[in-house]
Amino acid sequence: MATVTTTTSTTLRPVRRRFPFGRAAAWTVMGLIILITLLPFYWILRTALSTNAGLSADPTNPLPVDLTTSGFQRALGMQSAEEAVKQGGAGGGLDFWRYLLNSVLVSTLITGCQIFFSAMAAYAFSRLRWRGRDKVFGLFLAGMMVPAIFTLLPNFVLIKQLHLIDTLLGIALPTMFMTPFAVFFLRQFFMNIPQEVEEAALLDGAGKIKIFFRVVLPMASTPIITLGVLTYITSWNDYFWPLMVSYSDSSRVLTVALAVFRAQTPATGVDWSGLMAATLIAALPMLVLFACFARRIVSSIGFTGIK
Repeated sequence: MATVTTTTSTTLRPVRRRFPFGRAAAWTVMGLIILITLLPFYWILRTALSTNAGLSADPTNPLPVDLTTSGFQRALGMQSAEEAVKQGGAGGGLDFWRYLLNSVLVSTLITGCQIFFSAMAAYAFSRLRWRGRDKVFGLFLAGMMVPAIFTLLPNFVLIKQLHLIDTLLGIALPTMFMTPFAVFFLRQFFMNIPQEVEEAALLDGAGKIKIFFRVVLPMASTPIITLGVLTYITSWNDYFWPLMVSYSDSSRVLTVALAVFRAQTPATGVDWSGLMAATLIAALPMLVLFACFARRIVSSIGFTGIK
């Protein structure tokens, strides 16, 4: 008896994937946000590469009008007074390199001292056991809720009594030692360091000071670098406080110098080309600094918030 076996073959139909409308909408929104964010920087560059006469004649042109680098030459002090006036700028010019040096000195002094003293305070709040520690820390954090403008007048009176008006030290002193945010930021990381590491160092005969400098600080290099970048950018962009206490070129930082440069308005109008060129040059170091450490900053902030 013969058995006949029949095989039924089925044809597999290709699965049609649905168009990811949600992902497409998310990328569209992200692209719009990036475009809106970068548009001001492009407009600054477009204005800096234009002439003042061209900007007055065609202000809505999205491309540089009468492409030139004269704005950057005026900002860097590479033009004479006669050439600057001819190009629509002010004859006073801008001592860019002096103001740049002042900004670098002030920002470096604030960043270095603030990180050092904030790290010591954060270590005391996270590891040392002393009576009323948590209450003092809570009171210290309450300073984050005080608007900075409320402290301007007391700080000004203090700096004046110390005879530090119109000096670089007078600009740096109010934020040079520590801030509540810096202490809170580093304390959260110090609390995540295993205590067994410090206990092992104690068994080896190391004291608290040696443990802090030889063990804790090297392990906290990532958040310290992150805090340093954020502090440097903040102090570099500060405007109102340096405006209050600096009155001459010897202590004038770059942000205040840009406002002074804008005030030197020639008869033909504001030197927008030179002003935008100086603004772009002043912002470029901070943009490069943030771009180099952007990933580390984001990861460090996310890790510090987890305990």
